[in-house]
Amino acid sequence: MRVSKRVMSLGTESAFEVLAQVEQLEKQGRNVINLSIGQPDFKTSENIVEAAVKALRDGMHGYTPAPGIEALREAVSQKYSSDHEISLDPNNVLITPGGKPVIFFAVLMFGDDDGEILYPDPGFPIYESVINFSGARAVPYALSEKKDFSITADAILNRITPKTKLLILNSPHNPTGSVSSKKEIEKLIAGLLHYPNIGILSDEIYSKIYFDNLMPNSMIQFPEIRERTIILDGWSKSYAMTGWRLGYSIWPKNLIEKAIRFAINNHSCVNGFVQMAGVEALNGSQDDLKNMITIFRKRRDVIVSGLNSIRNISCVNPKGAFYVFPNIKETGKNSLTLQNDLLNQEGVALLAGSSFGSNGEGYLRLSYANSMENIEIALDRMKNYFENPPKK
Repeated sequence: MRVSKRVMSLGTESAFEVLAQVEQLEKQGRNVINLSIGQPDFKTSENIVEAAVKALRDGMHGYTPAPGIEALREAVSQKYSSDHEISLDPNNVLITPGGKPVIFFAVLMFGDDDGEILYPDPGFPIYESVINFSGARAVPYALSEKKDFSITADAILNRITPKTKLLILNSPHNPTGSVSSKKEIEKLIAGLLHYPNIGILSDEIYSKIYFDNLMPNSMIQFPEIRERTIILDGWSKSYAMTGWRLGYSIWPKNLIEKAIRFAINNHSCVNGFVQMAGVEALNGSQDDLKNMITIFRKRRDVIVSGLNSIRNISCVNPKGAFYVFPNIKETGKNSLTLQNDLLNQEGVALLAGSSFGSNGEGYLRLSYANSMENIEIALDRMKNYFENPPKK
């Protein structure tokens, strides 16, 4: 059978491929430390679980409104309004089964065969994949280690052409853990005022995971661009709810009805009992979230220090999310070779930087969403690999 060219243009996400390899090695009796997957190693808070169970017991078994139940859209609206000192209409909120549908909806809405969409490189691989699927031209803008992988306004503005339709931003950033500086964001916004027809998709899925007393920022805080900015966020990372598949998005008034139409055609609606869990996550105690961030910060300090102690490896200190992106250029090996060697020889699962774009070559991505004990074991195994190569 012949399938469409667009289907063949879809890429993949290497984290899930490595996860499958890890499972196969573990079936063979190997001990593998998995630092590849971007999934908090914490359980979903008990109060959130109980909210979902109660909803099921109360008979919440049917369809829900396509945009999401009112209680959850209200909770998102109130939380954003409070956190960012804005007034957010809950009618601009769309609840989705995870964050990826928002990427699809936004890119398909703006992407066409004569358009261009800007995305970060290195960056989440699904951006480029979906852009290619849409028929638009994927145009990367570089993130530099010299700038701690934070955006620079000039790198983005210099890539804009008359064909540019959408700009994708991501902070805190996957795969580097960088946080965009407010100075560069303000410079970028000033530049974007000269291009009023360009839409903005701000992926803020790690919006609550900041370190070093940094305060969470959102592109929704800037009124100059609010009416052309789409916000992507959700519960997966901040509330350890990856498997619940629950995300949300905030759309400008002139786009929300179009986004809802995508939702109706794509997934109809999101499970009601999962949405009630989302309400509890936002409105209930935030103690588990605060504790998780504290633990992530301690792990970050250990893994950055450990990586910088290994010969020929250097690592900048990330300010958010739960990833590090060490430089391995001095090792003389490419990132995919190291990904495979460290998995098969040392039992350490991580990802090649090249999985995140051409500018990711020369780096590895490690997730520190694993126990401190396992992180220290992984660092010892990596040190052994780099400093005690097998004798020929």
